[in-house]
Amino acid sequence: MRIAPRTRDVRVPRFVGLMAVDAREVAESEGLLLAAADRPDLVSTVVEYVVRQYPPAGVEVPRGATVTVWFDLASGEGDGGAGVREPRRPDPAPGGVEVEAIP
Repeated sequence: MRIAPRTRDVRVPRFVGLMAVDAREVAESEGLLLAAADRPDLVSTVVEYVVRQYPPAGVEVPRGATVTVWFDLASGEGDGGAGVREPRRPDPAPGGVEVEAIP
């Protein structure tokens, strides 16, 4: 664990993309407090990923300030999942894999 120098202000690190356990470690090493708006049981949250934070990364805040993180997307954000969304063109040939397997 890295010990941050004892200055008055600290730069907020990027928590988005970190697992909860890693976000807590980073916050502690930087001298910040971490709060989760959607997880009152933050201390027992381990493998969920941070999807949003406030204040944003790079902002200077006083040592001991609280950074709020979220583990769930709000309504209308992200549409719940990854994957290919564009239409596939050209469409697959009729018959599917069987047709493609015939030389």
